[in-house]
Amino acid sequence: MNEQHELYENARYRVKQKKRLYFHFIVFVVGSIYLIFLNKYLKIDESLFTNWFIWAILLWLFFFILHFINVFITNRFMGRDWERKQTDRLVLKQEVKIAQLEKEIIQEAKLKTESEQYASELKKNSQNNSTKK
Repeated sequence: MNEQHELYENARYRVKQKKRLYFHFIVFVVGSIYLIFLNKYLKIDESLFTNWFIWAILLWLFFFILHFINVFITNRFMGRDWERKQTDRLVLKQEVKIAQLEKEIIQEAKLKTESEQYASELKKNSQNNSTKK
């Protein structure tokens, strides 16, 4: 049941990502046409920088390509499955460290107990020796 819910949530997340990408593409196309219209027909800021709209469209295209790469390429390599595996690996690493620390604590406690016993035996022997004299 939990795995089905997780699969459903992952599928919903991917659909939302793709939907945003398609929306970004539509806005890009409409926005590019609008920028071309502003430059060619309304002659906006043509005196300052000729063909400024081409640079604006190229910059926007660059961001769209980054968005595309994020949705279709990077997400496959670093998607939720990758995150889950990395998290599991790091949790396992922490558990191993904790187990090692617990083992060291137990060993130190054992050594402390043994040294206390040895010290008490020495004290007892020295008291016995002093009472015998």
